[in-house]
Amino acid sequence: MTTAMSTHTLQVPGAALAYDVRGPLPPADGQPPLLMIAQPMDVGGFSALAGLFPDRTVVTYDPRGLGRSTRSDGRTDNDPERQAADLHLLVEALGAGPVDVLASSGGAVTGLAWVTAHPDDVRTLVGHEPPLLPVLPDAERAFAAERQVQRVYAERGWGAGMAAFIALTSWQGELPEEMAAPDPAALGLPTEDDGSRTDPLLSGVSNAVTAYRPDVEALRSAPTRVVIAAGVESQNTLTWRTAAATAELLGQELTVFPSHHGGFMGGEHGYAGQPEAFAERLRGVLAG
Repeated sequence: MTTAMSTHTLQVPGAALAYDVRGPLPPADGQPPLLMIAQPMDVGGFSALAGLFPDRTVVTYDPRGLGRSTRSDGRTDNDPERQAADLHLLVEALGAGPVDVLASSGGAVTGLAWVTAHPDDVRTLVGHEPPLLPVLPDAERAFAAERQVQRVYAERGWGAGMAAFIALTSWQGELPEEMAAPDPAALGLPTEDDGSRTDPLLSGVSNAVTAYRPDVEALRSAPTRVVIAAGVESQNTLTWRTAAATAELLGQELTVFPSHHGGFMGGEHGYAGQPEAFAERLRGVLAG
């Protein structure tokens, strides 16, 4: 069954947010809308997963300055608290809160900031692999490795920067004092520098995301059910470890999903996950 999709634009302070709605508003079945959010990924990464929920009204959006969403605030940084304020306005515009939320990667950090600031907006938040470096026992080394990735990108361009990023995010266990910079050619990445320095994963514009410190007391006292999750194939990598540490801070066990960091994505978006199995697991988690 194919669900009709409509595209909209919401004007918020300093930005115009593009968002898509699959299904009716208000939802026909009485269930809240299911928002799928990420950062720096835009809506394209959710196309496979969103199509596996034809019985739910699904909303996806591009964060300010990413994808189709533009910004007029004169900034280029990705700030989870600013994005949380945007999502609060989006739910108000939908007129159908509180909502259920699947939040991936940087979107999971935004989701935690959103629940902290506006807890009545969200019924259940599933935060999948939030890259919260401050919660790690080796946080100083993690921040140093992040800075090294950004230096490599600034000095040598995208291929070298992405190789360093892959090395960091695939490292098993606590990080060493110094990370080696791998050869991009060995990973099938370009060695020539195209001069671009705008990649949101490598340029430092998302530093506020990885540096975010969750307000544990606010999250524990919120009416929102917060579930911290990670993909089984990510075990012992950086974002598994940040997710596990965040779950521990919130007094819960880490919820394990199928596949990897992008396990909800289909093959059209690079390294394919297991979207069908991911959707089945998400349904179970949302049902409580």
